[in-house]
Amino acid sequence: MSDDLILSVVVGSRAYGLDTGDSDTDRRGVFVAPTEEFWRLTKPVTHRDGPLPEQFSWEVERFCGLALDANPTVLECLWSPLTEVLTPEGERLRGLREAFLSRRAHETFSGYADAQFRRLDPAAPKWKQAMHMIRLLLSGLHLVRHGEPLVQMGAYRDRLLAIKRGEVAWAEVAAWRAELTTDLAEAPSVLPEAPDRESVETYLTAVRRAHLQ
Repeated sequence: MSDDLILSVVVGSRAYGLDTGDSDTDRRGVFVAPTEEFWRLTKPVTHRDGPLPEQFSWEVERFCGLALDANPTVLECLWSPLTEVLTPEGERLRGLREAFLSRRAHETFSGYADAQFRRLDPAAPKWKQAMHMIRLLLSGLHLVRHGEPLVQMGAYRDRLLAIKRGEVAWAEVAAWRAELTTDLAEAPSVLPEAPDRESVETYLTAVRRAHLQ
């Protein structure tokens, strides 16, 4: 692991409880670039791959921006049950996770799922992609109803893995998708209208000060 990581979690099938014997270990993380690097003409990178296989990390400012925009992948990182790196700054970031939430999540979760649906060919679906489309809608619906995304899919594991194996008819998958999409659009939301940007900016400012050499 890199020394500048403040948070690293396992995501994907292992975090969702959908792993099988051949599942990879997908990691997502947050790192902090030295503050003085932002004063240069060439700015620090906003994200990077590695160093481990299937590992991807965001610089903390980029991560916060995506989370404020209700990016499903980023939000789910904050609720992953599998944490590998958690520094005090990472713990404060995760403790701030509810500040990122807003009713924009209704649109982003359904929008990401809809984009996946439109890429699927009913004549020859990519069943793993179809499974994750449904999983994303389940996660988003739980978020707007209960205030946190549904990461672990234990209650839906058998049905979702049946979709992944191609054992569920496409018509049934499409019908479940349509039902969840409607529910997500119409569900009474416990989420605030807007995220708490002030708290996020206070956190980010403190991080930048701490990394000023």
